[in-house]
Amino acid sequence: MTAQTSKIIYTLTDEAPALATYSFLPIIQAFTGAADVTVETSDISLAGRIIANFPDRLTAEQRLPDALTLLGSLAKTPEANIIKLPNISASIPQLTAAIQELQDKGYDVPDYPAEPTNKAEADIKARYAKVLGSAVNPVLREGNSDRRVAAAVKQYAQKNPHRVGEWTAASKSHVAHMTSGDFYGSEKSVVVQNAGNVKIELLAADGSITVLRDKTAVLEGEVLDAAVMSIKALRAFYTKEIDQAKADDILLSLHVKATMMKVSDPILFGHAVTIYFKDVFEKYADIFAELGVNPNNGVGDVYAKIQTLPDAQRAAIEADLQASYAKRPKLAMVDSDKGITNLHVPSDVIIDASMAASIRTSGKMWGPDGNPYDTKAMIPDRCYATMYQECIKFCQENGAFDVTTMGNVSNVGLMAQKAEEYGSHDKTFELPTNGTVRVVDAAGQPLMEHRVEQGDIWRMCQTKDLPIQDWVKLAVNRAKATGCSAVFWLDANRAHDANLIAKVKQYLPNHDTTGLDIKILSPADAMRFTCEQIKVGKNVISVTGNVLRDYLTDLFPILELGTSAKMLSIVPLLAGGGLFETGAGGSAPKHVKQFLSEGHLRWDSLGEFLALAVTLEDMGRKTNNENALILAEALNKANSQYLDNMKSPSRKVHEIDNRGSHFYLAMYWAQALAEQDQNRDLKAKFTKLAQYLSENEAKIVGELNAAQGKSVDIGGYYLTDVEKTSQAMRPSETLNTALAVV
Repeated sequence: MTAQTSKIIYTLTDEAPALATYSFLPIIQAFTGAADVTVETSDISLAGRIIANFPDRLTAEQRLPDALTLLGSLAKTPEANIIKLPNISASIPQLTAAIQELQDKGYDVPDYPAEPTNKAEADIKARYAKVLGSAVNPVLREGNSDRRVAAAVKQYAQKNPHRVGEWTAASKSHVAHMTSGDFYGSEKSVVVQNAGNVKIELLAADGSITVLRDKTAVLEGEVLDAAVMSIKALRAFYTKEIDQAKADDILLSLHVKATMMKVSDPILFGHAVTIYFKDVFEKYADIFAELGVNPNNGVGDVYAKIQTLPDAQRAAIEADLQASYAKRPKLAMVDSDKGITNLHVPSDVIIDASMAASIRTSGKMWGPDGNPYDTKAMIPDRCYATMYQECIKFCQENGAFDVTTMGNVSNVGLMAQKAEEYGSHDKTFELPTNGTVRVVDAAGQPLMEHRVEQGDIWRMCQTKDLPIQDWVKLAVNRAKATGCSAVFWLDANRAHDANLIAKVKQYLPNHDTTGLDIKILSPADAMRFTCEQIKVGKNVISVTGNVLRDYLTDLFPILELGTSAKMLSIVPLLAGGGLFETGAGGSAPKHVKQFLSEGHLRWDSLGEFLALAVTLEDMGRKTNNENALILAEALNKANSQYLDNMKSPSRKVHEIDNRGSHFYLAMYWAQALAEQDQNRDLKAKFTKLAQYLSENEAKIVGELNAAQGKSVDIGGYYLTDVEKTSQAMRPSETLNTALAVV
């Protein structure tokens, strides 16, 4: 066993999980330090990544190492033990806000040039492109995904069911999707015969050729696919569905993923904005162009940019926006009190979270008056829209799931090496002219081509063969370990999926599948089968591509547990290490807002607790580190106690919050270590701590509670002040003293 293999890297990220780290990390280090396990940190926060990208403009004191690149390299080694907390997948509004904050703090980072006018600005935009969207996960996910619920969490959810809405056959909620002209309908796919490079080029109507991407490396056996979204068809779809929602008097919503799909989906979002507010964008086209209004940033960008106009002009535009709301169908709301709609900011409504929340609430979303209503959910592309519609249809026919009896859906996700759509950003283009986009091999032979029109969105995805083989193996292993049905969610009528089905059928015979129930079903059929199974209490393994991995590991946990943050998220890395992700619920900006205003952080760190336990267990097993295994076993017991005793944070000020939950986890963990007899040194150390924490419980809880009920200054949002944040998140001197002497 080497020092390197007994090291855990704990990531510093953003918003609520970053605040929680200030409280929980000292507890982790106190416990692991006593057991000869090192825990180090790596700053992959949005601010940290911006700073790391501009060392040439910063002082030596301000510079930070490129932690993400270093972690990406570590993920390709057998020694990797990385605990990865949720981070911001930055939209442009979030990026610009972070840049402004850094500039205000004396960091000479440049403004984001949305429309570069020279080479220097183009270079700056390219650097920021590395920070936008889901820039972190594809770098670290050098393996496929194994997501499941821990037994203790499932049992707790069944004993303490969360609230679900009542479904009836009278529900008018439904998913609206395109019927042609989308990515699904236009997709083409090939399996690469020879390793090498391919080029993406646009042949314009006048015969000129523009190289969109000069060189993309491909491997033998790799699945390539390409598709185009017709903007003409998209805008016709939006127009039809918006009019229909008005006629049916139903709430209107749009569900895309502008954070992860950082090139394509903001454009899809922007077209919805300009269609819904068509009259306003036509009437004020010149003024908006002058102001630099970008509909891809949402209607919030209009409200922000018109603040510089004379009062009368601004008031006229605001009045016309209000008139649009009156003429158009009511919009689903993000914050009805503040008038923040679904179309205000692209990062506010993210499909995996928003559709799951809606289905949990009987297909309803919040209207402008603060009440829930049946909703038309626009999901333009058919690739994944149909499975959401099937889930809604099942609930309308069969009623809501019973949380106390429903089965569990775990997931084996094809994710490694930037698989599928989630690796397509650098091969996605908004086309400047009509013509034909071609993918050509090194010999100049076209592999795929599409006729396109100006403004269309064209993209290419890659799925490498080794990750596909590993994915099939992982699916078989999970089916063997659980005895559950394993369902590959693949659509034979979709070009990419047809190639994957052939590979699944090729690689399944490499494994012993005797007695296993393994199916290949289209996403809609797979959803129907899965819902039928879990309705009667059976468990199912969903075996999916990268996007469905993301969507389903929000949907089913939210239906089963009320949250996706309580899932075990394990990435067995291809090189032999482990990446352990703490939940799938994002970084919870609303939690931060409440903390800053009233000193109460409702973030539940159960995801971190579970990830730490499996990390210690995995590392202990691989390195024969008995202490790590003892810590893991004790932490599993502490996690069960934490749930059974209901020590999760409350939403209300002056009740238990994140910091209080950390105290109880520490006390239960210490008690479990005090009770074990495998290591006497650990027993002695933690018997003292357990006794001290137990005796001082009331005092510590009092100190933590006294810190609530007032506004908090942590010296920033994206880049907080370390000392101020530490003081705010560790207000109990009694607890701090106890941890310091373990």
